[in-house]
Amino acid sequence: MDIDFSKGDGLVPVIIQNEQTLEVLMLGYMNSEAFQKTRNEGKVTFYSRSKNRLWTKGETSGNFLYVKNISIDCDQDTILIQVNPTGPTCHTGARSCFNTEYNQNFILELENIIHDRYQNPVEGSYVNKLRLKGLNKIAQKVGEEGVETVIAALNETEEDLINEASDLVFHLLVLLKEKNLDLKTIAKNLEKRHK
Repeated sequence: MDIDFSKGDGLVPVIIQNEQTLEVLMLGYMNSEAFQKTRNEGKVTFYSRSKNRLWTKGETSGNFLYVKNISIDCDQDTILIQVNPTGPTCHTGARSCFNTEYNQNFILELENIIHDRYQNPVEGSYVNKLRLKGLNKIAQKVGEEGVETVIAALNETEEDLINEASDLVFHLLVLLKEKNLDLKTIAKNLEKRHK
């Protein structure tokens, strides 16, 4: 990857994005040494302008940013790193340094939680109970929630509709997981159909 470190006196901005939810978590800076260390170790290392040294995110907190993908912009002077964070990214303890009111992509995060429940079953969790009942029960729940969503849209309050639509989306995510599909596959199909 050719990065033009000369434009910023040896530093380039680095945008850190959650690979699963696509939420922007923070902005930092790298010099060529920090970039090489990041690539070699698979954990994000910045050049700290205040400390004048390399700084691996999480070196004191334990909240590392594990690299999933690295992209360079068209001018070759900005880096986008998609990561798997192991905890809050911001030093304040917030999920993101940008103080967003809520995670706009929580549905993607919920998909990850469901995936984790499949990989690491938790006794008593609703996902685990559904999974043990099998595909037919999961599909039936999607049908039930779909009907309840329609009824709420036609005859009930906005709050009822929001609740029923939320139930429908949740159960659809479980059904997709049961069939080894994910939202990325659905999004790609929607994009293809849109074109």
